[in-house]
Amino acid sequence: MAKNTTNQKTQQTYTANPMNTLQFIPTPKKNAQDIVALVKQSGKTVGYKLSNGQTVQKPQAISMAKTGDIKGVGVATRNGAEYLKSLPNQSGNNNLDDLPTESASQYQNFQ
Repeated sequence: MAKNTTNQKTQQTYTANPMNTLQFIPTPKKNAQDIVALVKQSGKTVGYKLSNGQTVQKPQAISMAKTGDIKGVGVATRNGAEYLKSLPNQSGNNNLDDLPTESASQYQNFQ
């Protein structure tokens, strides 16, 4: 029974502190865009489609998020590389991993 208590505590700690994985949590501007799709090439995310229809490459999206031009995401770092991560909330419909994907080959700015 003690093992379950430990697992529950670990799970609660993880669930309660998902913001700890983010290096940068921007304050979105009033006109900030949502990410509505991932742009992928060979299975890797190389960019994002925004709610205004614009597609941006990953480095530009990270810069835009840092300046508050993209909402609902923070910037995390893995192995020295920055990437966008959904801000935790009560809704699962805006998690980046759950968004539709589009092929980079259909956009000129990814060729």
